[in-house]
Amino acid sequence: MVVSNIIAAKVIVIWKLVLPAAIIVYPFTFLFTDIIGELYGKEEADRTVWYGLLASVFAMLIIYAGMLLPPAPFMGKQQAAYEVLLGPNRRIVLASLLAYVCSQKHDVWAFHFWKRVTNGRHKWLRNNLSTMTSQLIDSVIFIGIAFWGVVPYLGQMILGQYIVKVVIALLDTPLFYALTSERSRHGDSWHAKDVT
Repeated sequence: MVVSNIIAAKVIVIWKLVLPAAIIVYPFTFLFTDIIGELYGKEEADRTVWYGLLASVFAMLIIYAGMLLPPAPFMGKQQAAYEVLLGPNRRIVLASLLAYVCSQKHDVWAFHFWKRVTNGRHKWLRNNLSTMTSQLIDSVIFIGIAFWGVVPYLGQMILGQYIVKVVIALLDTPLFYALTSERSRHGDSWHAKDVT
């Protein structure tokens, strides 16, 4: 989450799709909350979302404080480069944090909703359905706020980002299975409190 906020201001092109650079790392946050939710429960997954938000806010404040510190005389253009590269773009930070909280809270809820509906079976279904709907929410909120009036063809950017996120979600399904296989060995009653 912290890294994605830092690199989100850069707009890239992949397969003729215009995307924020955060696309290379941010989609994995959904995988992580699904893994935590599967292994440790909904409350721990919710707590992780809030920890991610706090870590992002803390990182942005520290980066901003570093920007305000007086530069050494020999820094010259390097200070300007630091400010351009790491200086918090308030609009992007706001968009990122709002999209993160809304989409991740939905992801945790949807993951456990589908877990109840499937009686704890079909991990691939709950992992992908919760992630795909949550990533649509994330893409609309983030792109809509961060790039409104800045990037042409906003709808295409939202669609492009969403398509890439869906592909990543489908590709990370085996990783979800691999990292949650411990739960299968311990049965459905296994929770974090049982491991001490």
